[in-house]
Amino acid sequence: MATRKATGSQANRLLGLLSPADYRRLQPHLRRVRLTYRQSLYRANKALGFVYFIESGVGSLVNTMANGNAAEVGTIGNEGMVGLPLLLGDDRAPTSVYVQVPGVGLRMPAAQFRRELARSASMRAVMLRYVHALFNQVAQSAACNHFHAIEQRCARWLLMTHDRMHSDQFLLTQEFLAMMLGVQRTGVSVAAGALQRSGLIRYSRGIVTILDRRGLQALACECYGLSKREFDRLLGEAPRRALRGHSGRRSARTSDLSPTAERRVK
Repeated sequence: MATRKATGSQANRLLGLLSPADYRRLQPHLRRVRLTYRQSLYRANKALGFVYFIESGVGSLVNTMANGNAAEVGTIGNEGMVGLPLLLGDDRAPTSVYVQVPGVGLRMPAAQFRRELARSASMRAVMLRYVHALFNQVAQSAACNHFHAIEQRCARWLLMTHDRMHSDQFLLTQEFLAMMLGVQRTGVSVAAGALQRSGLIRYSRGIVTILDRRGLQALACECYGLSKREFDRLLGEAPRRALRGHSGRRSARTSDLSPTAERRVK
């Protein structure tokens, strides 16, 4: 099946791949909502109430052990959706999803999404290609954690997060970065410190500023490029972003939305 490029009018790449007819059926049920730090989008072994199409920000797919230790096993941004079990015929999973980097997204009741998914073969085809792309990301991350140095992996995750944001500056706490990298916070301090001394980023009080994206790409392991190429192959090429450093100007940030900002998509 050939994929088309996401339309420029859609901040969420997956929605941009839907046919006009499929999107028109979803549109009345989509509500734009603010995604706040640590917000739970769904909990392990609980029925999903909503699906989310992230427009900016990052969701963290988390697996929690019996002793309470948690590990991130995947991330979701504006290339996809939160609600993977529904695409596979289930309504729950042993993992949870939390907002790792604040942003905004489009929320839809899970029951309505299942009905729309059941009536459209073309929508199912697009969504299943995303499932395949996300599986490939998770598999690549498992290999990456085994073979690559922490600085390379840190550069990779920062690039992936940067791809999903509308600004060179974003919130990324040591706690979540440690979970992403599978290391203790001391390891995060060492890796972030090395990137900062190299002039690639600035990291202070949980705020990352990308200073040299090209430099991060040169440092990152091959996993960043491999995962990106797989998403582009399966979902169509993403809109190109400029390789820029931090300009010092404050970008329009999703955090500027009022806490009560929740409006229906026009």
